[in-house]
Amino acid sequence: MGVGEAQPIVAPTPAERAVADLLEFLAAPAEARAVRDGVPFWFHTFALNRREGIYTPGVARDHRYRIPALPERFDGLSVLDVGTFDGFYAFLAESRGARHVTAIDNEQYRLWVRARWGIELRGGEGFRAIHALRSSDVEYHRLDAFDLEALGECFDVVYCFGILHRVENPLALLRLIRARVAPGGDVLVETYGSTAPDNGAAIDVLEPRAIYPGDDYVYWGFGAAGLKRLAAHAGFASVEVIDRPIVDGHPRILASMRAA
Repeated sequence: MGVGEAQPIVAPTPAERAVADLLEFLAAPAEARAVRDGVPFWFHTFALNRREGIYTPGVARDHRYRIPALPERFDGLSVLDVGTFDGFYAFLAESRGARHVTAIDNEQYRLWVRARWGIELRGGEGFRAIHALRSSDVEYHRLDAFDLEALGECFDVVYCFGILHRVENPLALLRLIRARVAPGGDVLVETYGSTAPDNGAAIDVLEPRAIYPGDDYVYWGFGAAGLKRLAAHAGFASVEVIDRPIVDGHPRILASMRAA
């Protein structure tokens, strides 16, 4: 795929559909195709019209392991999605009854999308397209995760999906997130894992571009013990490791962190 080329339209795999179909759209076929084709690059797969098989060509692989960790209902809860990209999980929380959803992204992904796929993005294209299609009330901020205090509020549920391995100081980020969690609230963290059979509390330091071609922004691989100790330093009362799957050949780790 050369610089400036559009993302090819590909049919989602059954695994991707299983996640995408959780978020219902009622878009007419022409509108669904216009939304799909009007965004140069999709990270998340959205089922814009399931009956006609119109899906966005998201590049994110099988996320089914995340779904059991999400509440079936978010009624009365406030939700923060850190590193939202196209916003799938923010919109899913809204659809499941959250009273208020805030989504943030510093849009650094523009750099690795350009490096890996040769596509230039302004940032936020996919999010804005879905927001308009759903007439959504999700609040979006182009904001770095290290500036979370600018939000000035706390949340009952915080997502931190696919971010922790991409920041130079993961402990500092967890501390900032902890400060934005309401008493008794939860943070769902999903990040790059470790394939070491038993690395104790060690955290893998990954080679530049060793994980994804052209991607200089994957620094760490986390084992369960290392992630738990980081969370304790950040002030979380408890941590539950929910899953450690291998997705598309890559280790992941999913954990729930509870505020006191």
